[in-house]
Amino acid sequence: MTVGNAGGDSWFRVYREVPEGVRLFCFPHAGGAASYFYPWSRSLPEDVEVQAVQYPGRQDRAGEPRIRAVPELADRIHAAIRPWLTRPFAFFGHSMGAVLAFEVASRIAREDGAAPAHLFVSGRRAPSRTRHERLHLASRATLIEAVRALGGTDPRILADEDLLDLVLPTIRADYTAIEMYRFDSAPPLPCDVTAMVGDSDPVASVEDTAAWAQHTLGRFDLRIFPGGHFYLEDCRPGVLDVISSRISGVRQKAGRP
Repeated sequence: MTVGNAGGDSWFRVYREVPEGVRLFCFPHAGGAASYFYPWSRSLPEDVEVQAVQYPGRQDRAGEPRIRAVPELADRIHAAIRPWLTRPFAFFGHSMGAVLAFEVASRIAREDGAAPAHLFVSGRRAPSRTRHERLHLASRATLIEAVRALGGTDPRILADEDLLDLVLPTIRADYTAIEMYRFDSAPPLPCDVTAMVGDSDPVASVEDTAAWAQHTLGRFDLRIFPGGHFYLEDCRPGVLDVISSRISGVRQKAGRP
């Protein structure tokens, strides 16, 4: 198994290098990092190359300026990802990552005349569904409590003031980016989309998640799992089964077994 930067690129972490496999690019949630997807590389089919996007301002990119706007972040990811689109690829994004995956896919369709073979979006309402949120302006205590309530963050981090001093600025920057995001009426994507959501997610209702159907010209599939915003922690096998089944179709179209 290979763990490292893709060709020395600071934007991507390769968690399984497969010379001719389908590339699955994974976009983390707000406050998340590429390492969240490391365990996935051991569970997905062996011919799927798992690459996770590493946003600036965290882990080994902690010294870089944080980006507080989705369009700027999507532009930079798009510029970095173009050399890696030389074989069939798919996108997965959770929460803020779902919006970034969609925005990068839209740029690829518009500027490169291509598209992911499949887009997986998780724990996020459709871009066309607007909800005004101001958590990025909240006090430290309120922000910490909101992050704690959503889950997905190691409780030991939330209980350590020194660690909080390191991670909270990144979390706040990400919340600024996603809460200020507004859909710009991009055309529907020319690829299949699968949307996944927890049935008790407080920030992404089933109805709002189903609205992703408006953003594709391809096939749309909605999968509902038990759980809240980070349902994919407890439902990882089911989530990976969904991804594997769709990736299998991509491999077959590419002429792989």
